[in-house]
Amino acid sequence: MQKYIIDGNNLIGKIRELQDLQNKDKQAAREKLAFLTDSYFQSKKVKVSLHFDGYQNTPIRINSAKIIYSENKTADEKIKSEISASKNSRNITLITSDNNLREFARVCSCSVILSEDFAKDLKKRSEQDDEERRIQSINDIEEFKRIFNVKK
Repeated sequence: MQKYIIDGNNLIGKIRELQDLQNKDKQAAREKLAFLTDSYFQSKKVKVSLHFDGYQNTPIRINSAKIIYSENKTADEKIKSEISASKNSRNITLITSDNNLREFARVCSCSVILSEDFAKDLKKRSEQDDEERRIQSINDIEEFKRIFNVKK
């Protein structure tokens, strides 16, 4: 099964909105990234681990990814450990722009997606989801009018 490992802090640094939010509220930036990635991977049959430095603050509940905190290590160390422990690292895609991690992943035969490229995909997906919600709300209004025989 395909697995995605995401360097969360690195990715936050590539999304302007999250970077600004992190300067004010680190936990809120982590939550927003977790929800964005959860939405992105929701319909995909993959495993996802989202790595953050430090300790867990308030638990973030998402369905399509496992959140891993580095605790007394660095997130980079935890990511390298996860790659090393994998039975088939060819099935791993690492999302980071960290040069050291990218080189380690390549040596281990993992695929790598730059954080800035993945950030663009997240934004595109988020915009599509917003558009679909707007279309659905229009359809809901039309359905409401039909059910209650409201004239235009």
